[in-house]
Amino acid sequence: MNTTRNPADQPRDGILPAQGIAALTEAGSIRPASPYAADQIQPASLDLRLGRRAFRVRTSFLPGASRSVSTGVGAFAFHAIDLTGGAVLETGCVYIAELQEALALPPDVSAGANPKSSTGRIDVFTRVITDHAVAFDQVEAGYHGPLYAEISPRTFPVLVRTGSRLSQIRFRRGEVRLRDSELADLHARTPLVSAAAPSFQGGVAVSVDLAGFDGLIGYRAKRHTGLVDVDAPGRHRAADFWEPLAADGSGMLILDPGQFYILASKESVVVPPDHAAEMVPFDPLVGEFRVHYAGFFDPGFGFAEAGGSGARAVLEVRSRDVPFLLEDGQIVGRLVYERMAEAPATLYGAGAGSNYQAQGLKLSKHFA
Repeated sequence: MNTTRNPADQPRDGILPAQGIAALTEAGSIRPASPYAADQIQPASLDLRLGRRAFRVRTSFLPGASRSVSTGVGAFAFHAIDLTGGAVLETGCVYIAELQEALALPPDVSAGANPKSSTGRIDVFTRVITDHAVAFDQVEAGYHGPLYAEISPRTFPVLVRTGSRLSQIRFRRGEVRLRDSELADLHARTPLVSAAAPSFQGGVAVSVDLAGFDGLIGYRAKRHTGLVDVDAPGRHRAADFWEPLAADGSGMLILDPGQFYILASKESVVVPPDHAAEMVPFDPLVGEFRVHYAGFFDPGFGFAEAGGSGARAVLEVRSRDVPFLLEDGQIVGRLVYERMAEAPATLYGAGAGSNYQAQGLKLSKHFA
């Protein structure tokens, strides 16, 4: 009997879509502590939920190859926090939270994590950690074990609880990031950015728009505000948390050290249905600042057929140690694209939970 498998039956390399994430869960490779929320599986990622406990720790840390996260928590924790009834996480503090999703990945599947868009836009720095990790937000192929989130609110104190979703994770087979020549070919077929002469060098260049949107170039976060409930969309007055930045015709903005800004890209961005994208954070070659804490762009973002025509990349910007001048049209980051293993059953913008399709300059969903 011939037992050779047809190559067409082999799993395809690429980012796993929603149906692939569901299949991993069915096979026991993703092990949720409770059933998923209705919109928890996104077109090319899975939202991760906070568990029952978090720990305030005195330092951020990586476990390293010989240590579990719980061992590090035992060494550095001040106290445990019960999240079941809700808890406030203060600015300037570092917390390690248990997550409800654990993994038992196949040997050919790895994963990468990022803050959710709404998390980045309220300046909550969060990274996923695994046992024996030597890098944040990276899950090695074949990993078996729990997941944790390091959480550090930078500007606003936040109210979280068991089930709150601050992070998201993508699963992939193989190395499927597009090379610069492949990006140029893809752009020729399906324009990825609206620039007349886009730059393809380690990704597609994205620049900042300081000409203005309806008289505004962006928002600067206020200090000493009230708290943000991460599970309460539309419940916070924008004026209580944000200072609008008026366009003055100069096309320039000086970033103050330690301040947090919401700006937007000059280009509209498109992610075709058979690809996913990610913003590369902080390139030291373009200046002393960081752009975009929350880097995932799902298939269909900005895609006209999914209602996203003209969508901009909203930029979460923080200067480092010195004032830094941004000018209209200055490159501030790059989008890298990866192939999907298959197109998702539902594109970004075509289903529930797509809060930022067709966006321009937009604050997070928490503000009205």
